[in-house]
Amino acid sequence: MKSKVFIRGFALVVLFSMINLCAFCAQDEWSNDLRTLFIGNKSVIYALNIRSFGASDKNLDDVIEPLAGDETGTFINAIPRLKELTKTGINTIYLLPITKTGKLKALGTAGSLYALDSFEKLNPQLDDKNNPLSVEEEAKLFVNEAHKLGLRVIVDIPSCGSYDMSLEKPDLFIKDKNGNAVTPADWTDVRLFKVYDDDGKLNRTLVENYQKMIKMLQDIGVDGIRADVAAIKPYEFWKEVIDYARMKDPQFLFIAEACTSWTNPAKQWGEYTPVEKLLEAGFDGYYGDWAGFSDFTKAKDITKRVKADLKITKEFNNQKTTMSSFATHDQQSVIVRGGVPLWEMITWLNITLPMNPYFLDGYVSGDNYIYRYENKKAQRTMTDDDYYFVHRGKFDIFNLSRRPGGNYAELKEKFVRAMKFKYWAKDILNEGKFMTLSTSNPSIFAFARKKGDDAVIVIGNLNKSQELQGKIFIRNIKESSFVSPIKMEEAPVVKRGKMLVTLKPYEIQVYMLNKVNF
Repeated sequence: MKSKVFIRGFALVVLFSMINLCAFCAQDEWSNDLRTLFIGNKSVIYALNIRSFGASDKNLDDVIEPLAGDETGTFINAIPRLKELTKTGINTIYLLPITKTGKLKALGTAGSLYALDSFEKLNPQLDDKNNPLSVEEEAKLFVNEAHKLGLRVIVDIPSCGSYDMSLEKPDLFIKDKNGNAVTPADWTDVRLFKVYDDDGKLNRTLVENYQKMIKMLQDIGVDGIRADVAAIKPYEFWKEVIDYARMKDPQFLFIAEACTSWTNPAKQWGEYTPVEKLLEAGFDGYYGDWAGFSDFTKAKDITKRVKADLKITKEFNNQKTTMSSFATHDQQSVIVRGGVPLWEMITWLNITLPMNPYFLDGYVSGDNYIYRYENKKAQRTMTDDDYYFVHRGKFDIFNLSRRPGGNYAELKEKFVRAMKFKYWAKDILNEGKFMTLSTSNPSIFAFARKKGDDAVIVIGNLNKSQELQGKIFIRNIKESSFVSPIKMEEAPVVKRGKMLVTLKPYEIQVYMLNKVNF
């Protein structure tokens, strides 16, 4: 009976294996459509650090040392690598901050990407010294080349200023009782901006400087921004900045680094703006609450988060949505947290949940972000820190590092296959209703994305160490139903009203179900 139930699987696999992912990206003439794409959960976002993306590590010691013949990452040497991304199905690239970085009280030898040192200058570290163009002209060329390949471009804007900036422009910063610029939380290399003046009105100078930063990014052709720790600035601030940006480009995307469950990292110095108020101010989306996914143990942990986000989406008439946050630069590598099984689960959840998938540079090849120079003393430095400061297992944003890679070559094929399915089943995955399916085991999750008579069924084992067996209850499913395998290791047994599955630790299975009313 299994051969009859699964007979359509081969045809589906062949069909979406033939999809040319590049064909979904290329456009003849660029016109920003990023807000529309994102709101429809159709953007596939890939975050990268220009400082390392095109870097060349000649002696393979992980650190980029120009005096030893290594080549730092620049806008120019990043361009040849863009086509690689379109071949994997990426349609939106998200650049970690490209603004000038501070060098005092620094973390790492190159300066943190998030230690903002100028609102109007790009990071000179990203300039190709052998190219006659300015770094701004090179950035514009990079964005243009991305657009030619159908890649939209988002840029991250930092939330705080560098210590250097606090010395140069003290009026932009909050002061403590001793008159010193405030260090938020444990972010020792940055200082907290003063959003309100003493009279309770918005700090006009800060607002205008953020508008200048937006203008600079729009002038080089960027399609949107991601606002770092957006919630530590109020509704009024963002309303002005977003309205300013949209006057020039109504499709200019704003994503808030904010989440419904996060708390204020600078709570003694200001209020924390809830996600809903950020959306009212004009943000198009925010982070889904997936940062602690590797600690999830029950199916209800997934259901609760999806339903909470869908509730907010509904409140805003389906004009707001979320971006995945299973694997960001603030988290340890998926490979470190759970190996290839967790990687596969996160990949397919990115593809099938109602949100915009997000992947970090190095994810496709399984980088563990363990650097050989980790926290060792450096011979040379560009800052006042002479140690290679990094967070173990996390993306390096503090040094001139090697390009992200990894030792799992087989993952790229798995990733592309998942992406091809996303494009093949785009109508169901973009427009289909999210439905939780009951299971007999609380550690087995199951859900459907259903449109009309067709559905994508996703089943997974949240136990990281034990094989589990369980029943998935699907009303009206029977032995003769067309159940087409998309991602599986062992086919389930299908009986009236249920599927019987055996799942290895962190295993995820995906099926197409046709003409079953449930």
